[in-house]
Amino acid sequence: MDILTLLPFIVLIGAMFLMTRSAKKKQAAAAQMRNEMQPGTGVRTIGGMYATVKEVHDDTVLLEVAPGVHAIYAKNSIGAVLDDAEYNRIVHGDDPELDAEGTVVPDDASSLTGDSDSAEVAKIDLAKDEADDAEPEDAAAEDAKKAKDESKTDGDADSK
Repeated sequence: MDILTLLPFIVLIGAMFLMTRSAKKKQAAAAQMRNEMQPGTGVRTIGGMYATVKEVHDDTVLLEVAPGVHAIYAKNSIGAVLDDAEYNRIVHGDDPELDAEGTVVPDDASSLTGDSDSAEVAKIDLAKDEADDAEPEDAAAEDAKKAKDESKTDGDADSK
């Protein structure tokens, strides 16, 4: 048999081997992470729930979901073991990078408008001039009526 006819099969088998090898590495890393869990560490389940590990058994883990609320989960349902800083940042909102003296957002918009006590506040006249508006309205109405008349065909009737 010619080597060129076997080449596609060899490439296909090689690609399958590489894909299964990387998947096995990911599974081994996840299993090692789950085996290294200790009571008191923060975890994220595959469903996205954050909890604290209370007890670790062979196939199960006892998690504290909220203060005083415990639930038993399978070890395979643990998606990630988080370090203390990340767990506290996500669950409790603790962020050491934020300064206490950072930007303070006011509760109202009064600080954004500046001095409202100044006597020279510009007033805007919002009233309409009827003389200016009368002419364009009539012209616009006539243009709309002409456009409507032009768009009619023989079968269209005026409906009023």
